[in-house]
Amino acid sequence: MVPVSIETGVLSGKQPWEWVLMKSFRLSYLVPLSMGCVIALGASAGCNGGASAAGQRGGRGRGNGGDGVPVVTATAAKKDVPVDVPAIGNVEASTTISVRSQVSGVLQEAKFQEGDFVKSDQHLFTIDARPYQAALEQAEANLKRDEALLAQSEAQLKRDRANADYTRMTAERNSALVERGIVSKDLSEQARAGADAAAATVAADEAAVMSARAQLGAQAAAVANAKVALSYTIIRSPINGRTGNLMVKSGNLVTANSTELMTIAQVEPVFVTFSVPALHLPAIKRNMKDHALQVMATTQEAEGETGVGALSFIDNNVDASTDTVKLKASFGNAEHALWPGQFVRVTLRLATLPGATVVPSQAVQTGQDGQFVFVVTPESIVEQRTVTTGERLDQDLVIQTGLQPGETVVTEGQLRLEPGSRIQLTEGRGGPAGGSAPGGGRGRGQGQGSGRGRGAQAQ
Repeated sequence: MVPVSIETGVLSGKQPWEWVLMKSFRLSYLVPLSMGCVIALGASAGCNGGASAAGQRGGRGRGNGGDGVPVVTATAAKKDVPVDVPAIGNVEASTTISVRSQVSGVLQEAKFQEGDFVKSDQHLFTIDARPYQAALEQAEANLKRDEALLAQSEAQLKRDRANADYTRMTAERNSALVERGIVSKDLSEQARAGADAAAATVAADEAAVMSARAQLGAQAAAVANAKVALSYTIIRSPINGRTGNLMVKSGNLVTANSTELMTIAQVEPVFVTFSVPALHLPAIKRNMKDHALQVMATTQEAEGETGVGALSFIDNNVDASTDTVKLKASFGNAEHALWPGQFVRVTLRLATLPGATVVPSQAVQTGQDGQFVFVVTPESIVEQRTVTTGERLDQDLVIQTGLQPGETVVTEGQLRLEPGSRIQLTEGRGGPAGGSAPGGGRGRGQGQGSGRGRGAQAQ
């Protein structure tokens, strides 16, 4: 062998061209050897990986190392379960008033700010009252004139009545004197005619008095009308509520009964209108006979209940296009949390089931024979039991028949179970309480269980 220096790569005692030839010969010899080693190493790694994979493939076995199928369980609880019907509702003001002027005139002043809460009979607007004040004074003057005319007519009536009485008595006396031959018949007839004329004058005076009294009544009504028109120049709030946008500013001319000044919405109380499927209508009517049905309303951004009210109205027909019935609930709304026009989530509470058996909804499975649960016995053995479900409460489900409070049911891992399987409790979705990983499905267990897994056991 010719000595070679690894550091410098120079052959001792050889020329450079001889070193190059020897280096080429060595590379051609080493390349097949290196490839063979690489292939051998790859085969070894493949064999070890196959064995490892075969050991890691767990099947749908009944246990993990012989300890049972890992599952998560829960205990059936006994609680009062409310029967609720959810819906989407719309808030309505109990009363909405459109404020308009009842007289025409110039708007002089607004006594509030837009959006203020106002009380009933609170002064809101002032209309120019000068024309109506003048009309009232004119009506009052005419009333006094008619009172004087009535007094004059009554005095005239009294005078004519006295004259009529005198002429009547004169005619009667002359008639008696004619019979005795003291006065002539012509004089007696003149006296009778005078008496008749006086009586007609009295009748005319009585009619004049009645006319004066009617005119006085009409003028009194004109005075009252003028006072009412004058009072309309002060616009007051008819209800308690919140004011809306001011449509007309001060200084503008408003027209009687046509110009809307603003609106007032009464927000204490408010109504929430919503619709529910018509299939709930019999239960609603049945439960309303015993007590007022409670309604909870929650705004879109709120987490808890915004307000609690009572069902106050059921529509008199069912909407045939949607098969729903319209309902309305009343809310006190003292905190003004509900606003007219707002959409809210509504919950109508029909009844409360006392002492119902409740389990997590994922514990109930569906098979060919209906719904069932896996019940865990004290020996950690599961049995399949058919159940009848009822109302749903959040993530829980009411069990009407087939299960008793206090019994333990499987909530996770049912796909690996069959009646008679032994189980091993786990901590939620993690590994079992003992610390070993669950071998569900294609789990990574050691494959030592007696399950029906598709993976071969690692030796």
